[in-house]
Amino acid sequence: MRNVSPWREPVPPDGTMGEPRARGRFGQYGGRYTPESLAQACREVDEAFRRAWADPGFRGALARLLAVHAGRPTPLTPAHRLSEALGVRLYLKREDLTHTGSHKINNVLGQALLATRMGRRRLIAETGAGQHGVATATAAALLGLEATVFMGERDIERQALNVFRMRMLGAEVVPVTAGSRTLKDATSEAMRHWVGATGDSHYCVGSVVGPDPYPWMVRELQRVIGEEARGQCAAELRTGVPDHVVACVGGGSNAAGTFAGFADTTARLVGVEAQGGAGASRGRPGVMHGCRSLFLQDDDGQITPAHSAAAGLDYPGVGPEHAHLRDLGRARYVTVTDEEAIAAAVRLARTEGIVPALESAHALAWVIRAAGDGDLPAGSTVLMTLSGRGDKDLSTLKELL
Repeated sequence: MRNVSPWREPVPPDGTMGEPRARGRFGQYGGRYTPESLAQACREVDEAFRRAWADPGFRGALARLLAVHAGRPTPLTPAHRLSEALGVRLYLKREDLTHTGSHKINNVLGQALLATRMGRRRLIAETGAGQHGVATATAAALLGLEATVFMGERDIERQALNVFRMRMLGAEVVPVTAGSRTLKDATSEAMRHWVGATGDSHYCVGSVVGPDPYPWMVRELQRVIGEEARGQCAAELRTGVPDHVVACVGGGSNAAGTFAGFADTTARLVGVEAQGGAGASRGRPGVMHGCRSLFLQDDDGQITPAHSAAAGLDYPGVGPEHAHLRDLGRARYVTVTDEEAIAAAVRLARTEGIVPALESAHALAWVIRAAGDGDLPAGSTVLMTLSGRGDKDLSTLKELL
């Protein structure tokens, strides 16, 4: 059975996806649930980011790096052949064309600049699919910082190319052998490591998860996706705003950044999760990794493992702002299977000449399914964020096809 959250009319503009309430709250979610040693470090990050984000010099330096190093703005690509077959007008926001091959570089360049501003000389990061780890290693090399990346042993095996890239860039990759040996456990180990290294290290969280201010900060650093896309849609579409805005969701940073550009419009926002993850679709309120959000749990409240062929979606929860958007009815969250995502990746490759990351293929799989069953009416305009390229997944696809 497919898991979906309610499909409601978009709420009117009300400041949704603005600054969180006091103590980093998005409705009942968010907050800062950490030991005191990390609470102080989070307060320092919060204060430093607020000062930096209000500083035109910092914003200008980040904009220059995003332009000359990351390759922004990324194009909006009409998927002509696939659109004709589906009976909708599908546009792809091409984050796969950034340097390092995914949206992760937007966030990491901002946090790396913040780290240097704070006098930190090392970046700590977690990674699942490896793209955040590669982006962290890239930013560290660019700015003369050290980088230590925690990665689950299972993900190291299936993302060997990205592991090599991180090491090529000079990063230390630390295998995590605890638990399911995937993204959840890598995040836990990175946070534990940060406890003893707050004096000289910045924890570069890769998604809109974790203790305040990270969910808000990462969303603001990824907002560039949605703001660019909104301007591009205004120039491309007769209505100026697409009918639907779709993105894959693990922790949810590419979706949050995309949605932020359209939250005050009539566009329907759709987050697509892996059926084996689905924190927003079937999670329950709980606390993990420093914040309150929706997580997969058993009857005793213990976190249950997630599973996805896409390592970046192999996370048993969702960022707190996504949980809040679900409760508001402003965004809908749906799931697709591994098989649907793999078929979607193949279809995009053969119709548009683009091999997507398996994470992004989940979003496309929903578009294909929804166009077929009438959930997307004929003639609808759909903006989909293609969050990453599929090079990293070719060995997985080769095994599964």
